[in-house]
Amino acid sequence: MEPLEQIKARIEAAVPGAKIDIVPNPGPAQQLSLLIDNEHARAVARFLRIDPALRFDFCSNVTGVDWLDRTVKKTVKVKKLVDSEEKEVDETTEEKIPGYLEAVYHLYSMIHKHGPVVIRMRTTDRAQGARLPSLTSIWRSAEFQEREIFDLYGVRFDGHPDLRRILMWDEFVDHPMRKDYREPDDYEYEPTPHDDVLERAKQHCASRPQLDGAEKITDAVKG
Repeated sequence: MEPLEQIKARIEAAVPGAKIDIVPNPGPAQQLSLLIDNEHARAVARFLRIDPALRFDFCSNVTGVDWLDRTVKKTVKVKKLVDSEEKEVDETTEEKIPGYLEAVYHLYSMIHKHGPVVIRMRTTDRAQGARLPSLTSIWRSAEFQEREIFDLYGVRFDGHPDLRRILMWDEFVDHPMRKDYREPDDYEYEPTPHDDVLERAKQHCASRPQLDGAEKITDAVKG
């Protein structure tokens, strides 16, 4: 397979205006991936799929990532006067990075038997209704996995043929894989609450006396 730098250069030549960055996976593997801009995402994906030398015809996995607001410290060399003498010293700066959501696609070529190439798209923020273009029209295997990201992270995929919840029920509120998600204290729907779930259910019932009967039933079941 071609080096990622070469793939990036060929994409930029084939898709005018496309903005692509090579970024490391922040995990221990430090695997490199292509961060593609949302406006040209489908054109880039189509090129990766049909280019004769690449032919990434199989999307094996699509996953979501939630990045909270964070501060990154950077150390840079600056020139300063020290004891009336100009010297180069280390200076630490802080950069505040607003939060965003990501969709990450792992691509393989079944024809050429190479891969993976990892591509990423990012939302502008973490607000409700954050949007990304759907790549289901390029790789049909992304359909259910984009639905999962929509369900668990709240990303709306424009152009998806059937965007609806796939794991949680329709009436469920919020998106449980977001890092700031908080479990509700109302477990009255749990038929046999236990351990920490039971303790939270008891606290909830204590604040709502009308549910004392339900709590007694739960205790009877446990007994």
